[in-house]
Amino acid sequence: MNIPLLALLGFAVWTLLILTITVGVYRWRRILTGRSSIAEWQADVPQGSEWYRRAMRAHMNCVENLPVYTAIVVAVIATASHGVMLDRLAMTILAARMAQTLVHITLPPTNSAAALRFTLYSVQVACMLTMAGLVASASAIGPPHAHMI
Repeated sequence: MNIPLLALLGFAVWTLLILTITVGVYRWRRILTGRSSIAEWQADVPQGSEWYRRAMRAHMNCVENLPVYTAIVVAVIATASHGVMLDRLAMTILAARMAQTLVHITLPPTNSAAALRFTLYSVQVACMLTMAGLVASASAIGPPHAHMI
């Protein structure tokens, strides 16, 4: 398995873990202790503690960006592109995504926390754009077997 694909798998697993260990645990703990009913939880209504709402938003950030990174990895695979630069960018995306999520969940919403989250998101965007550019330029050069980036 190549590194961008492995990072995609990591991104997907991270998204599921965040859903399970934050949103899932919070809801089920409240349901099982009788503080909430299962029918109370609605996606379009602000509910729960501030921490829970941040966890929901952090999970949605993962969900929103996962398809974008998936499209880039599909392009990497379709063009048989590979190389150290793509690998480093892919791992940076995953690390920055995980850090952004943890900052979102663990730090209260301050200007400093928001700036840190935005910086980590910007790193991801820059890496994804760079990966897309590398794949596009490599695919314009020649046959797929020659796409070492």
